[in-house]
Amino acid sequence: MAVLTWIVVIIVVVVLFVIFLFNRLVQLRNEVKNSWAQIDVQLKRRFDLIPNLVKSVKGYMKHEKGLLTEITRQRTAVMQAASLAGKAKASGKLSDAIRSLLVNVENYPQLRASENVMQLQEELTGTENKIAYSRQHYNDIVMLFNNRIQVFPNNMIAGMLGFKEHELFETSEAEKKPVHVEL
Repeated sequence: MAVLTWIVVIIVVVVLFVIFLFNRLVQLRNEVKNSWAQIDVQLKRRFDLIPNLVKSVKGYMKHEKGLLTEITRQRTAVMQAASLAGKAKASGKLSDAIRSLLVNVENYPQLRASENVMQLQEELTGTENKIAYSRQHYNDIVMLFNNRIQVFPNNMIAGMLGFKEHELFETSEAEKKPVHVEL
């Protein structure tokens, strides 16, 4: 009778462990999804600000038409990207183009003095900072989730329950390069 009791206790402990692990992994997976949604919100905000900025600077920056076209093209690429990696790559290119535009604004005194452009520039800079913070938070949650499903004994149970690693939001090679500024 004592052996049967111990077997039941061990089975109950194992079942409780699996339930606890499953629930925690579901919570972390949902945090990963929420974290990505926060990045998406900021990307959408940036997406909405860009046409206003391009429209505001278009008249002044006739020589920078290629840059404005590139921003518009990259904006479209971000919204059309289907995968996280594709969205990250397109977002990085868009960030580069926006940084170039903001640097070029400094070459146009009338543009710098425009209240509308200054406000849009401030909003865009704030949004870029929020995107960077959201990416960092996403990567932190993904790392926690991936660690949780890779450690023993979780890795055996997580695999059976269908939990898979999420990819990190990585910086593209272009984003790692210093911004070129001509004065």
